Amino acid sequence: MGRSTLAAELAVAEGTLKHGLPYLAMGSGDPLVFLRWFSADHANPTGWMRDAELKALAPLARNFRVYAVGRAPGMAAGTTMADIATQHAEALRTEFGGAVDVLGISSGGSVALQLAADHPEAVRKLVIASSGYRLERAASDSQVKFGEAAARGERALHHMASVGFANPVVARLAAAGMWLLDPLARPKNPADTLAFVLAEDAFDLDGRLADVTAPTLVIGGERDGFYPVENFRRTADGIPHSHLIIYPGAGHMGAIKHPRFAPDVTGFLTR
Repeated sequence: MGRSTLAAELAVAEGTLKHGLPYLAMGSGDPLVFLRWFSADHANPTGWMRDAELKALAPLARNFRVYAVGRAPGMAAGTTMADIATQHAEALRTEFGGAVDVLGISSGGSVALQLAADHPEAVRKLVIASSGYRLERAASDSQVKFGEAAARGERALHHMASVGFANPVVARLAAAGMWLLDPLARPKNPADTLAFVLAEDAFDLDGRLADVTAPTLVIGGERDGFYPVENFRRTADGIPHSHLIIYPGAGHMGAIKHPRFAPDVTGFLTR
């Protein structure tokens, strides 16, 4: 199926929630709010990034009205993950009037966990995928270096290659490719990028996972370069009503592309 055909089939709608949170909506059924993975720009994706998002969400859009929600633009310096979660809680309450199902992937999982812990009335059921109670130090350091370099107007994308590749030779090759591609992928507002990566750098829900009262499904890949399996296990163990699924051999985004991902999420949310 062609990309434009997929967008037409999903009848994608675009808009903003309270606080300017950008969203794409697609599919039909009960609402499912997807909190986006790491995105340098606090705006709806375009080009190949939009195509990739639609392709990833299409299986879920067969059963739900999926709202892919990004962070608010104009994020102030010093913003915390709790501040971001409060924005989301207020936006979801205004849009839906009550608790909704929430899916957080990667950095979106950080936001989703903070949201569920601080504003339990906003979340009916929670799915955390390729994410956990905190971002591991190596991954966080690479994001901060990326944000700081982008804020200085320097090439930054290659910093994101320092994690996620088990083979150091592959990592160096990936960094070289990212260095060349950087001018095509620079943040439109580097201040937003830096504010968010610093908020996620300080994010750590260890000791507060029991505050997540929503039934929760944690999904991770066995070979995730950003989150070790122990992080997924600790996250699931700390949440009172939780279930853990680890996909053997899957990496960070490989877990999201796993053939069981959409069926597992759908089964959990509709049980």
